[in-house]
Amino acid sequence: MPKQPAPVPPVPPVPVSKSRSHRDKILDGALFCLQEKGYARTTARDVAEASGAGLGSIGYHFGGMEGLLDEALGRCFEVWTDRVRDAVSASAGQGPRAQLESALVALIDSFDELRPVVVSYIEAFPPAVRSGALRERLAAGYAEARRAGFAMTADACAELGIAPPPGAEVVSSVVIALCDGLMLQWMADPEATPDAHEVLEALTLLAPFLTPAD
Repeated sequence: MPKQPAPVPPVPPVPVSKSRSHRDKILDGALFCLQEKGYARTTARDVAEASGAGLGSIGYHFGGMEGLLDEALGRCFEVWTDRVRDAVSASAGQGPRAQLESALVALIDSFDELRPVVVSYIEAFPPAVRSGALRERLAAGYAEARRAGFAMTADACAELGIAPPPGAEVVSSVVIALCDGLMLQWMADPEATPDAHEVLEALTLLAPFLTPAD
């Protein structure tokens, strides 16, 4: 019987800052509002009320609501990346397949637990079509996720005494794209969306079709 990947420890969707500067309080307020109302419905007044800060403080510290929500969205990326890193680290020594499954569990099987963050993440894409700053924030989040994926792949290969495969960052992009697509499916029909184990089995079934001919 195959060894099961280590369970992913539950974590709060977006932790508040340990430092309690005025700027941190505003960011914490924005994170709270993102979880409660989502990206599209969060207003400056909502953030001011949640953080206890004046409306003018948002412009002073972040240049306006767009800059504040962009930074809050970046924090969401960090939380998700840290979650995957912790899951992969917890399954170290179980082999690359188990570590990949642990990563998929952290990414896919957490949609319901992290629903407020998932909703905010999806809502950020339509306004990004017309906002260069938001596109840059999303691009930076993806770039960091790719780097983290490459580092995790390198660590798994080091356990086996082999070099990371060429194009490991591209593999990370493909895994991220797979999870993004499943996230959209889950929003529409959660019952029909495959879980992490089913996704891994589907990828395994594809393997013979991807092997180059001799």
